[in-house]
Amino acid sequence: MRPLRLGPSDVEVEHRPGGVMHLRSPHPLGPYPRHLLERLRYWAELAPGRTLFAQRAGAGWRTLTYGDAMSRARRVGQALIERELSAERPLVVLSGNDIEHALLHLGAMYAGIPYAPISPAYSLLSHDFAKLRSVLELLTPGLVFASDRRAYARAIDALGLQAIHDVPEAEPTRAVEEAHARVGPDTIAKFLFTSGSTGRPKAVINTQRMWCANQVMARTELAFVQDEPPVLVEWAPWHHTAGGNKDLGLCLFNGGSLYIDEGKPVPGAIETTVRNLREIAPTFYFNVPKGYEALLPYLREDEVLRRNFFSRVKMLWFAGAGVSQAVFDEYKELAYRTCGEEILFGTGLGSTETAPFTLGRTWDTDDAANMGVPPPGVDLKLVPFQGKYEARIKGPHITPGYWREPELTRQAFDEEGYYRLGDTFALHAEKGLLFRGRLSEDFKLATGTWVHVGELRARLIEHFMPLLRDVVIAGEQRAEPGALAFTSGNVPASELRERLTTFAARSTGSSNLVRRMLVLDEPPSLDAGEMTDKGSINQRAVLGRRAALVEELYAGSPRVIVAG
Repeated sequence: MRPLRLGPSDVEVEHRPGGVMHLRSPHPLGPYPRHLLERLRYWAELAPGRTLFAQRAGAGWRTLTYGDAMSRARRVGQALIERELSAERPLVVLSGNDIEHALLHLGAMYAGIPYAPISPAYSLLSHDFAKLRSVLELLTPGLVFASDRRAYARAIDALGLQAIHDVPEAEPTRAVEEAHARVGPDTIAKFLFTSGSTGRPKAVINTQRMWCANQVMARTELAFVQDEPPVLVEWAPWHHTAGGNKDLGLCLFNGGSLYIDEGKPVPGAIETTVRNLREIAPTFYFNVPKGYEALLPYLREDEVLRRNFFSRVKMLWFAGAGVSQAVFDEYKELAYRTCGEEILFGTGLGSTETAPFTLGRTWDTDDAANMGVPPPGVDLKLVPFQGKYEARIKGPHITPGYWREPELTRQAFDEEGYYRLGDTFALHAEKGLLFRGRLSEDFKLATGTWVHVGELRARLIEHFMPLLRDVVIAGEQRAEPGALAFTSGNVPASELRERLTTFAARSTGSSNLVRRMLVLDEPPSLDAGEMTDKGSINQRAVLGRRAALVEELYAGSPRVIVAG
């Protein structure tokens, strides 16, 4: 295993009546700053010429150093103050990841003004702009920034927005310094919207306390980032908590450099990621499972890419969904074959409401579903539910609630004030928690037997690799589960039937026996809420919108593929 320094991973377990357990680290959470820009100031003074952000510019990269970032954050903050922005009139950014977006983010934080990065998909891929409209109605922004006048023109015109397209800057005055002095742990840093995988997006309040405490949790477990400033090459969007909080914060907090990857894990865009990774060798690499799958063929075939990618990376990290066991195993094998030593493939789990790091696995395992244990500062409450455990969380990294939605905030916490994470787990025989799916997706068959959708979907997708892009599990109040399938192209029905037959033969009971499948012609719709902007399937939305196809699945239609 490539040597790297990691933090403690031991936990204490407290058993309570009713089978409830509490998992906590025996180690205290270390001190954290009042706000994140204390760290920007620290690095701007210590290493002003070091690259903080880099963005592709032709054959090279344009950069923003720590020193420039600090001075320009003051100037942007001054310009935002002059527009009288506040939590009631926040800054809204319609943009992907770029240096201009970063400057707006830092400037807003310097002045203590909340900002809300909105998924570009709501503007660029939507037909009716319904999600964008609902987001803006909830936030009532005082200023909207759109990075590309032409690209966002359709959404801006349809909603009648007054938007700016250049980063505003002004000569700093005493006013911006006074505003900066008022920034503290309870100051709202940003509003991040949930992905909408289990409902409509909600505006999660992210305070400075949440973000700073969570960064100390992360750097305690990933202790090697304290020894050498991390280098990231990353596309993860800043309107999501993984990219915008954990990884952007990991660089800023620890004096690292973030190379903005404008590629995506889809055909026609993954090539940009490959080009960047041929040039820049990361020391910590994060991606979602679909991203690792998209990159894998290039790593197999391109020795230059493979050698550069693995040359100094200390840890690979996935999150956002479960990675298939086959992909997990092949990355470990490729790393060993390329550099002669194993590279740790870690993971963690959290949510927009947890800033997000709330579980982490920093040790080797043969089970990709192992999400690890809580870091120092996290109180994890496990409540028995249908043979597994529902997770609930307390800690300084937990959101105070959803902006302007007090009833949703109340429902999100239990009677003891624990945030209901909505995920379920099983206990690993040796160590760690095994992810077992979203609580809101599970359902009962007509027999009263529970179907655990997350586990079943993961097994189906892995069994059918690479034929299926995704599946939705149907069968509530039916005799057995069935599957609605999104294929990865024109797949012969005979091949799907053969795979389905072997899957059914290996099933161990009615809750995981899938003998019928219907291939869907229409891809999941973003506007209809069937798919989130990061590509996750909204199980309930697909079943609701395609109820007639669910009926067809169980009515013996000739289009239905049935196991032999």
